[in-house]
Amino acid sequence: MTDEHDNWHVRRRRLLQGLGGASIVGIAGCAGGNGGGDTPTDSPTPVPGGTLRLAQVKSPIEFDPIVLNDVPSGEIANNIYNGLYEYDAGTNLVPSLAEGEPQVSSDGTAWTVTLREGPTFHNGDPVTPEDVKYSFEAPVDEETENASELNMVDTIETEGQDITFNLKFPYGAFIHNLAWSIVPKSVREEDKAAFNTEQPIGSGAFQFVDWQEGDYVRLERWDDWWGEETPNLSEIEFVPIEEGTTRVTTLRNGENDVIKEIPPKLWSTVTEEIDDASIDAVPGIGYFYLAFNCKEGPTTDPKVREAIDYVFNMDQAVSNFVEPTGVRQYSPLPLSVAEDWDMPLDEWKQIPHDKNIDEASALFEEAGVPMDYQWNIIVPPDDKREQIGVTVSNGLKEAGFSNVSVQRLDWGAFLDKYITGDPNDYNMYTLGWAGTPDPDAFTYFLFGRTDDTLGVTNGCFYGDNSERGKEAAQNFVDARESADRAERQQLYQEGITMLLEDRAHLPAYNLKNSFGVKDYVSDFAAVPTTDQFHIFSNHNNVSVNK
Repeated sequence: MTDEHDNWHVRRRRLLQGLGGASIVGIAGCAGGNGGGDTPTDSPTPVPGGTLRLAQVKSPIEFDPIVLNDVPSGEIANNIYNGLYEYDAGTNLVPSLAEGEPQVSSDGTAWTVTLREGPTFHNGDPVTPEDVKYSFEAPVDEETENASELNMVDTIETEGQDITFNLKFPYGAFIHNLAWSIVPKSVREEDKAAFNTEQPIGSGAFQFVDWQEGDYVRLERWDDWWGEETPNLSEIEFVPIEEGTTRVTTLRNGENDVIKEIPPKLWSTVTEEIDDASIDAVPGIGYFYLAFNCKEGPTTDPKVREAIDYVFNMDQAVSNFVEPTGVRQYSPLPLSVAEDWDMPLDEWKQIPHDKNIDEASALFEEAGVPMDYQWNIIVPPDDKREQIGVTVSNGLKEAGFSNVSVQRLDWGAFLDKYITGDPNDYNMYTLGWAGTPDPDAFTYFLFGRTDDTLGVTNGCFYGDNSERGKEAAQNFVDARESADRAERQQLYQEGITMLLEDRAHLPAYNLKNSFGVKDYVSDFAAVPTTDQFHIFSNHNNVSVNK
């Protein structure tokens, strides 16, 4: 998922342990509900009540999980809605609305989940199998941007409390989809617009109070929560603060109790200069990259893309502009995913070049790129990605090109441009993607050549002028439609190696999910997911002990 209103314009990806075959991997425990975990013994005694003020990077824009498509909105929705399953502190699933583990047919095409008895929505209506069925069908039926999340589902059958998802093919990563948020069919169908922005209703432990876009969102504890335990907090107030220095200042002066995303240059400010706060951070399940326009223009030529790889050093760029808030990444797969799937990391790490202007110039000349060519690099409104673009621009100028532009665009303009394939709009762009810990999330959507990816999420168009690109894309489709882990691993390895050698993307880095946290906040912990704070969950229960 790319990010429109945070570090990624997010196609909502959910986080789970890797699943290769039709058997379940990563379902941890069977305790129902979102009950909070134990407070650490060295933490202050939780004080019931109180408000947590949390600074987001940008403002949410909507709250209906059927249509919402950005990280800040997802951060709010995570506290309003429940899925059949949810995530623990790491990347394992535990049951939430579901009772126990899903049952999977031998061919991997039928998944049956039993809905718990007892959960209700905020309006008092019970959560029913029909609500689950509706929540999974609506994104496809309404052709929302989230349709590709669930369009592998052919039919959904309900019998008693059982829901059976019949798939069009044995989609190896379907386990991830079972964390999809469940909405009340009758309420949403009555007024979808109001449900999205005025009164979203879920089954979570917090309910929506009010909001002002760009200013705040308020949630309050739902006193009729159906779970076994209740949140310590009585209220959560989310406040968007885009400018990093300002966010850190609000942490320093206590205006906010928790802030999201510590900018690289301010990391030491929080760790060394704010005595009553610390940083909690874990590597996210994400991927940031420089992508080439492989549809039209000089960057359709792999020699030109290799030349651009020679005009700068990505290792140095990441060291200069991203660390310590992120880490270097050498493939589309986050390190934890690559290691889990036994990918050839040492081989992939050797593919990018060190800076060598002479080699770059020779390749540009061989490819016949005129020195007066107008290079267009577009970047979203993010300092780190802009600096990557500027570094490439400086390298091109060092190689002798004088007409090089780096355009920092707002999200709306950027998202309109990066998928056109027009070299007058871009030759290169920097972007990021968030996903589940399964290779499918970082291959199919970014390099696919199907109707739901090409020109939608795949602004690279790898394969438009390349048989190898078409072959790699087909590998990712074939892997998506297999339930055999060994087969999938081989297909992903071959496809990723091709796209790295062809330099359709130059992988850059992965960010840590980082938070500045006041010392009086207990039981708050960063998790790998991009849209979950785990304020109240199966493993924790945040308190503000001022």
